[in-house]
Amino acid sequence: MTRTAERATAGLLALLAAASLAGSGAGAAASPPLAKLVGQTLMGGMDGTTPSADLLARIRRGELGGVIIFGGNITTPAALKATISQLQAAAKAGGNPPLLIATDQEGGEVKRFPAGPPATSAETMGATLGAAAVRRQGRATGAYLRARGVDVDLAPVLDIGDASSSFLGSRIFSSDPATTAKLGSAFATGLQASGIAATGKHFPGLGTAPGNTDLAVVVVPTSKAALERRLVSFRAATRAGVKLVMVSNAEYPALDPSRLPAALSPAIVTGILRKQVGFGGVVITDTMTAPAIARYPDAAVRALRAGDDVLLYSDSESLSKQAFGVLMHAARSHELDRATLLAAYQRVEKLKAWLPAH
Repeated sequence: MTRTAERATAGLLALLAAASLAGSGAGAAASPPLAKLVGQTLMGGMDGTTPSADLLARIRRGELGGVIIFGGNITTPAALKATISQLQAAAKAGGNPPLLIATDQEGGEVKRFPAGPPATSAETMGATLGAAAVRRQGRATGAYLRARGVDVDLAPVLDIGDASSSFLGSRIFSSDPATTAKLGSAFATGLQASGIAATGKHFPGLGTAPGNTDLAVVVVPTSKAALERRLVSFRAATRAGVKLVMVSNAEYPALDPSRLPAALSPAIVTGILRKQVGFGGVVITDTMTAPAIARYPDAAVRALRAGDDVLLYSDSESLSKQAFGVLMHAARSHELDRATLLAAYQRVEKLKAWLPAH
């Protein structure tokens, strides 16, 4: 080998070594500390109209990735916006991603901001409005929420109800699958045109559920074929680019013979929602304090293993704090692997990067 060739080879090896170091550094930067990985999977409630010192401290440490807003947290729009700014400032001060700030603004009986849009319930929209008008309702709702510092609407309801028996009542667009698919997707795209992430719920469907999962353990007796036909609205919303899907807390024996609630079921979350429907966005649970979920001491671990990304603890600040401790213990003991946490973290970060407010 000539001296010139030796110098060239040495230079190439140095470049390769530098590239390897740079790559390993980038990989390390892409994988945050364990506590922050866990924190991004949690969305919690806020007690009262102002955040407690403990809540702000947890947010600064990266132990909470989102906050859900209810009517009891709201006095005036200006006060709420100031509170949300305080929450986001705590996240920033700790070097964390911005929080997801979510609420339920469906219309009709479920509106955390009673004075805001949408002007009517989903049922009324389904009976009186076409897709273009429903999209305008979604767009107006998104603009209203964004002006108040909210960036995730836990709507639209995509369940296809039995007209005579569904406990969801006026929250459902229609008992006709095609109508629900069309109007649910229209509302979602309207929200997202205003920079608010929409959430299709309650997968794989509560339209034939015999009761409210927030109040009791609910078993949906519907056949597999009938349940799969009712997925049409979730498939349409997925094609339309909906950013989140909320998974229900009911049991579906026809879809998962183990009788796990849907939010804890790998067969439903990964097998059906991810693989069959093709949804690649953020999967959020319904409230993790529901009776069906509360039966499982390791529910938080099961939910993440099932394929959920964000676990919703809506009832009080303390519940998300307890869940953080449970998940940290599971991760440190290797009951919950880092790859699962990292996959959820990356999907949440992709959503946060999409949000115009962030």
